[in-house]
Amino acid sequence: MNQNRKPSATTRDPERTRRRILAAALAEFSAKGFAGARVDAIARRTGGNKRMLYHYFGNKAALFSAVLRFKTSQRRSWAAAAPKDPMERLPLWFQTACADLDWIRLLQWEALERPAKAMVNGPERRAAAVTGLRRMRRRQLDGHLIASFDLRHVALAMQSLTLFPAAFPQIVRLTTGQSLSDPKFQAAYRKFLAEFAAAFRPANGGKNLESIRQ
Repeated sequence: MNQNRKPSATTRDPERTRRRILAAALAEFSAKGFAGARVDAIARRTGGNKRMLYHYFGNKAALFSAVLRFKTSQRRSWAAAAPKDPMERLPLWFQTACADLDWIRLLQWEALERPAKAMVNGPERRAAAVTGLRRMRRRQLDGHLIASFDLRHVALAMQSLTLFPAAFPQIVRLTTGQSLSDPKFQAAYRKFLAEFAAAFRPANGGKNLESIRQ
């Protein structure tokens, strides 16, 4: 045995290896869905082998579950740090969606491949959604959201407004004649979201829309 052999990257930094595998798996699953994704393709993306993936995650289903858990945790952290004011929050979430297209595509694949009752990590993700609604309730009590709206519907509306363009870039082009990746479109849509978000705020709690339009 060669005592001078350097330890592998896996031995040196297992957490970094896990993150690299999760990033590669996200890219593969978002491109091909769960059924079409291949463990050996994920291994090639990492520069490693299938044995390494099985060592860290057990099997393909467990890896898919880990990707969803990682992204749910990441986005929960982003949501907690986002501005309370919907006029600032919605433009930020739209920009976040544009920068996280693999996650948007993964959600689309999940909707196509799995019925809602068979959602991976369902209870855990439902708990995260409930936590988000509680956070919105606090913003409602603080005067950032109008009290007459059902918060579940507000959450759906906000997600629809911010995720739809990234999920359906072809509709963006058909409707506006612009590409989702066009900085002019993104700037104009962020401005629209800031103005539209006034509908989510109490009448006496909003910024002057004229300052946004200028």
